[in-house]
Amino acid sequence: MSQIFHRSTNVIARVSLFGAVFFIAALGWVFAKLDRSAYNTGQGVTLAQPVPFSHDHHTAALGIDCRYCHTNVETSAFAGLPPTATCMNCHKLIWNDSPMLEPVRESFASGVPIRWARVNDLPDYVYFNHSIHLAKGVGCVSCHGRVDKMPLLYQAESMQMEWCLDCHREPEKYLRPKEALFDMAWQPTPGTDRLLLGAELVAEYRAEPSTSCSRCHR
Repeated sequence: MSQIFHRSTNVIARVSLFGAVFFIAALGWVFAKLDRSAYNTGQGVTLAQPVPFSHDHHTAALGIDCRYCHTNVETSAFAGLPPTATCMNCHKLIWNDSPMLEPVRESFASGVPIRWARVNDLPDYVYFNHSIHLAKGVGCVSCHGRVDKMPLLYQAESMQMEWCLDCHREPEKYLRPKEALFDMAWQPTPGTDRLLLGAELVAEYRAEPSTSCSRCHR
Protein backbone atom coordinates (compact mmCIF):
# COMPACT_ATOMS: atom_id res chain seq x y z
CA MET A 1 0.00 0.00 0.00
CA SER A 2 1.39 3.42 -0.90
CA GLN A 3 1.54 5.91 1.89
CA ILE A 4 -0.48 9.08 1.58
CA PHE A 5 2.00 11.40 3.37
CA HIS A 6 5.72 11.66 2.85
CA ARG A 7 7.92 10.31 5.66
CA SER A 8 9.14 13.84 6.40
CA THR A 9 5.61 14.68 7.54
CA ASN A 10 6.26 12.84 10.83
CA VAL A 11 9.32 14.99 11.49
CA ILE A 12 7.43 18.14 10.61
CA ALA A 13 4.60 17.14 12.96
CA ARG A 14 6.99 16.51 15.85
CA VAL A 15 8.85 19.77 15.27
CA SER A 16 5.54 21.62 15.07
CA LEU A 17 4.37 20.16 18.39
CA PHE A 18 7.62 20.95 20.17
CA GLY A 19 7.64 24.39 18.58
CA ALA A 20 4.10 25.05 19.77
CA VAL A 21 5.04 24.06 23.34
CA PHE A 22 8.07 26.36 23.35
CA PHE A 23 6.04 29.17 21.77
CA ILE A 24 3.34 28.92 24.44
CA ALA A 25 5.99 28.82 27.19
CA ALA A 26 7.72 31.88 25.71
CA LEU A 27 4.39 33.67 25.43
CA GLY A 28 3.66 32.91 29.09
CA TRP A 29 7.09 34.26 30.08
CA VAL A 30 6.51 37.46 28.11
CA PHE A 31 3.07 37.89 29.68
CA ALA A 32 4.50 37.38 33.19
CA LYS A 33 7.21 39.96 32.52
CA LEU A 34 4.69 42.48 31.18
CA ASP A 35 2.35 41.83 34.10
CA ARG A 36 5.13 42.70 36.56
CA SER A 37 6.55 45.58 34.54
CA ALA A 38 6.21 49.25 35.43
CA TYR A 39 4.06 49.62 32.30
CA ASN A 40 1.37 47.58 34.04
CA THR A 41 1.99 48.22 37.76
CA GLY A 42 3.08 51.86 37.66
CA GLN A 43 6.02 51.06 39.94
CA GLY A 44 8.69 53.75 39.83
CA VAL A 45 6.63 56.02 37.58
CA THR A 46 6.41 59.69 38.54
CA LEU A 47 3.05 61.27 37.74
CA ALA A 48 2.51 64.90 36.82
CA GLN A 49 0.92 66.82 39.71
CA PRO A 50 -0.74 70.25 39.90
CA VAL A 51 2.09 71.30 42.22
CA PRO A 52 5.51 69.56 42.32
CA PHE A 53 5.29 68.70 46.01
CA SER A 54 8.58 67.34 47.39
CA HIS A 55 8.34 64.85 50.23
CA ASP A 56 12.12 64.93 50.40
CA HIS A 57 12.08 68.65 51.20
CA HIS A 58 9.14 68.62 53.59
CA THR A 59 9.99 65.47 55.58
CA ALA A 60 13.75 64.96 55.44
CA ALA A 61 14.83 68.60 55.22
CA LEU A 62 12.12 70.27 57.34
CA GLY A 63 11.32 67.34 59.63
CA ILE A 64 7.54 67.42 59.14
CA ASP A 65 5.94 64.23 60.45
CA CYS A 66 3.81 62.16 58.05
CA ARG A 67 0.79 62.63 60.31
CA TYR A 68 0.82 66.40 59.97
CA CYS A 69 -0.63 65.98 56.48
CA HIS A 70 -1.99 62.42 56.60
CA THR A 71 -4.00 62.97 59.75
CA ASN A 72 -6.29 59.92 59.48
CA VAL A 73 -3.66 57.29 58.82
CA GLU A 74 -3.74 55.80 62.35
CA THR A 75 -7.53 55.74 62.72
CA SER A 76 -8.97 55.27 59.24
CA ALA A 77 -8.76 53.00 56.23
CA PHE A 78 -7.53 56.00 54.27
CA ALA A 79 -4.43 58.01 55.09
CA GLY A 80 -6.20 61.16 53.94
CA LEU A 81 -4.96 64.16 51.98
CA PRO A 82 -4.40 67.50 53.69
CA PRO A 83 -6.83 70.33 52.97
CA THR A 84 -5.26 73.33 51.28
CA ALA A 85 -5.50 75.19 54.59
CA THR A 86 -2.80 72.84 55.94
CA CYS A 87 -0.46 73.91 53.15
CA MET A 88 -1.29 77.56 53.77
CA ASN A 89 -0.39 77.29 57.45
CA CYS A 90 3.20 77.72 56.22
CA HIS A 91 2.84 79.10 52.74
CA LYS A 92 0.91 82.20 53.74
CA LEU A 93 4.27 83.26 55.17
CA ILE A 94 6.83 81.24 53.17
CA TRP A 95 7.01 81.44 49.36
CA ASN A 96 3.67 83.21 49.53
CA ASP A 97 4.21 84.84 46.14
CA SER A 98 5.83 81.91 44.33
CA PRO A 99 4.30 81.29 40.87
CA MET A 100 4.76 77.55 41.45
CA LEU A 101 2.34 77.70 44.39
CA GLU A 102 -0.38 79.63 42.56
CA PRO A 103 -2.63 76.49 42.41
CA VAL A 104 -2.39 76.28 46.21
CA ARG A 105 -3.37 79.92 46.71
CA GLU A 106 -6.17 79.60 44.16
CA SER A 107 -7.52 76.49 45.87
CA PHE A 108 -7.42 78.17 49.26
CA ALA A 109 -9.23 81.25 47.96
CA SER A 110 -11.90 79.34 46.06
CA GLY A 111 -12.39 76.45 48.48
CA VAL A 112 -12.00 73.96 45.61
CA PRO A 113 -9.60 71.14 46.60
CA ILE A 114 -6.48 70.53 44.54
CA ARG A 115 -6.96 67.52 42.26
CA TRP A 116 -3.83 65.48 42.97
CA ALA A 117 -3.00 62.51 40.74
CA ARG A 118 -3.27 59.38 42.88
CA VAL A 119 0.06 57.56 43.01
CA ASN A 120 -0.65 54.42 45.05
CA ASP A 121 -3.97 53.29 43.61
CA LEU A 122 -5.25 49.79 44.38
CA PRO A 123 -8.05 48.19 42.32
CA ASP A 124 -11.60 48.83 43.54
CA TYR A 125 -12.02 45.16 44.48
CA VAL A 126 -9.17 45.36 47.02
CA TYR A 127 -9.93 46.45 50.58
CA PHE A 128 -6.93 48.02 52.29
CA ASN A 129 -6.99 49.61 55.72
CA HIS A 130 -4.07 51.83 56.74
CA SER A 131 -4.95 51.87 60.44
CA ILE A 132 -4.93 48.09 60.90
CA HIS A 133 -1.56 47.75 59.18
CA LEU A 134 -0.04 50.39 61.46
CA ALA A 135 -1.64 48.73 64.49
CA LYS A 136 0.07 45.47 63.50
CA GLY A 137 3.50 47.08 63.16
CA VAL A 138 3.77 47.72 59.42
CA GLY A 139 5.64 51.00 58.89
CA CYS A 140 5.04 53.49 56.10
CA VAL A 141 8.32 52.62 54.40
CA SER A 142 7.33 48.96 53.94
CA CYS A 143 4.73 49.91 51.35
CA HIS A 144 5.68 53.41 50.24
CA GLY A 145 9.47 53.14 50.21
CA ARG A 146 11.82 55.93 51.24
CA VAL A 147 9.32 58.73 50.70
CA ASP A 148 11.65 61.02 52.62
CA LYS A 149 14.12 60.72 49.73
CA MET A 150 11.62 61.35 46.92
CA PRO A 151 11.74 64.86 45.40
CA LEU A 152 8.64 63.78 43.47
CA LEU A 153 6.45 60.96 44.76
CA TYR A 154 6.27 57.67 42.91
CA GLN A 155 4.94 54.18 43.64
CA ALA A 156 7.80 52.32 45.28
CA GLU A 157 6.39 48.78 45.10
CA SER A 158 4.39 46.79 42.55
CA MET A 159 1.27 46.69 44.78
CA GLN A 160 0.41 43.37 43.18
CA MET A 161 -1.21 40.53 45.08
CA GLU A 162 1.96 38.41 45.22
CA TRP A 163 3.81 41.33 46.82
CA CYS A 164 1.12 41.70 49.51
CA LEU A 165 1.17 37.95 50.16
CA ASP A 166 4.91 38.00 50.85
CA CYS A 167 4.19 40.03 53.98
CA HIS A 168 0.97 38.23 54.90
CA ARG A 169 2.79 34.88 54.81
CA GLU A 170 5.89 35.98 56.73
CA PRO A 171 5.07 39.15 58.68
CA GLU A 172 8.08 38.67 60.96
CA LYS A 173 10.31 39.89 58.12
CA TYR A 174 8.58 43.25 57.91
CA LEU A 175 7.17 44.31 61.28
CA ARG A 176 8.81 47.00 63.39
CA PRO A 177 8.22 48.51 66.85
CA LYS A 178 5.33 50.98 66.86
CA GLU A 179 7.58 53.84 67.92
CA ALA A 180 9.44 53.36 64.61
CA LEU A 181 6.41 53.22 62.29
CA PHE A 182 7.00 56.70 60.90
CA ASP A 183 10.78 56.57 61.01
CA MET A 184 11.78 55.92 57.41
CA ALA A 185 15.42 55.22 58.27
CA TRP A 186 14.78 52.84 61.19
CA GLN A 187 16.95 49.74 61.46
CA PRO A 188 17.13 47.20 64.31
CA THR A 189 19.85 47.80 66.89
CA PRO A 190 23.15 46.31 65.66
CA GLY A 191 23.41 42.70 66.78
CA THR A 192 19.63 42.24 66.91
CA ASP A 193 18.27 39.16 65.17
CA ARG A 194 15.74 40.69 62.76
CA LEU A 195 13.62 37.56 62.46
CA LEU A 196 13.62 36.97 66.21
CA LEU A 197 12.53 40.57 66.79
CA GLY A 198 9.88 40.15 64.11
CA ALA A 199 8.57 36.97 65.71
CA GLU A 200 8.28 38.77 69.06
CA LEU A 201 6.37 41.61 67.41
CA VAL A 202 4.06 39.15 65.64
CA ALA A 203 3.12 37.72 69.03
CA GLU A 204 2.87 41.13 70.74
CA TYR A 205 0.75 42.73 68.02
CA ARG A 206 -1.19 39.54 67.25
CA ALA A 207 -0.17 39.77 63.61
CA GLU A 208 -0.16 36.07 62.79
CA PRO A 209 0.27 35.04 59.12
CA SER A 210 -2.97 35.11 57.17
CA THR A 211 -3.79 34.56 53.51
CA SER A 212 -7.57 34.46 53.89
CA CYS A 213 -9.15 35.85 50.73
CA SER A 214 -11.80 37.73 52.71
CA ARG A 215 -9.16 39.90 54.40
CA CYS A 216 -8.65 41.89 51.22
CA HIS A 217 -11.53 40.88 48.92
CA ARG A 218 -14.87 41.73 50.51
